[in-house]
Amino acid sequence: MHELVSVIIPVYNGEKYIIQTLESVLNQTYHNLEIIIINDGSTDNTLKLLETVKSEIITIINQENKGVSHAKQVGLNNAKGHFIQYLDADDLLSLDKIEVQVNALKQHPNSIAVCSTIHFFDHENHLNNVPSEYEDKFLYSTDSPVDFLINLYGGNRNGGSMIQPNAFLTPISIINKMGGWDISISPCPDEDGEYFCRAILASEGIVYTSNTYNYYRKFLKKNSLSALKDRPATERLFKSILLKKEHLFKHKQTEQAKYAIAQQLISLAVETYPKYTSLSENIIEEINKIGTYSFLPISGGPMIQKLSKFIGWRLARKIQYKINKK
Repeated sequence: MHELVSVIIPVYNGEKYIIQTLESVLNQTYHNLEIIIINDGSTDNTLKLLETVKSEIITIINQENKGVSHAKQVGLNNAKGHFIQYLDADDLLSLDKIEVQVNALKQHPNSIAVCSTIHFFDHENHLNNVPSEYEDKFLYSTDSPVDFLINLYGGNRNGGSMIQPNAFLTPISIINKMGGWDISISPCPDEDGEYFCRAILASEGIVYTSNTYNYYRKFLKKNSLSALKDRPATERLFKSILLKKEHLFKHKQTEQAKYAIAQQLISLAVETYPKYTSLSENIIEEINKIGTYSFLPISGGPMIQKLSKFIGWRLARKIQYKINKK
């Protein structure tokens, strides 16, 4: 039996890439698909282009611009599939990605499948690139999803990493168990992270499917959600990390789990100082509730990192902030 897979694609002003993205789904070796496209208030030619694609498996939902998490939830509400595949409107999947992951999940019910991600710049041919060796160190099959998450977050003092959400294939049974998208933290750079934190913890394991890929398009000029740096977005990011702490600590409160969350908060505390000093101090209060941790070297060149060791991270950040403003 070939279970239905729902591919959910939110799109906002995606005229440049949406057809290529769609082709990477329509040409999948797995054929029992429905494609749900949520046109999130696009003002360009996205809708006109979508209407030129003739396929019975495509459903287009138009709505006012409400943000990517809201759009994904609308897609989820309309999905009929046994498995859910999210896909950004400018990204691609290897043509066997869904088939390989469906077959893997048939062998491991109640698990989540994940594959490697190949990053490529807008001007590059995605087929010429390879996955990041560093990121791949964090991808493996396991029947301990909580430990997988702690390792991913850097709890084993390994630096930590991230998984681009298109790399996952998730059974609808897990999503029904863990709940939908948290619109209260949208938009922020970590709404996917909070969602898949819950998904991983609601699963019984992770299945890593090697040699099949998610292709993530990068841009030389950042214009994506991850570039959000204003105070409201930063406050929502703070809330997202606290939610992940709550989810994770329900399962484990080992020193590794505490360190994993503390490192995310430390990075945010440093990044927000001195632009949002009061917010940075609030974040530090939360860090102190978890434990006592040394702050990591601040981002930047060797000189600013050396400065932070001698004059402290706060003063070093003030200097860095003034230099960047100039």
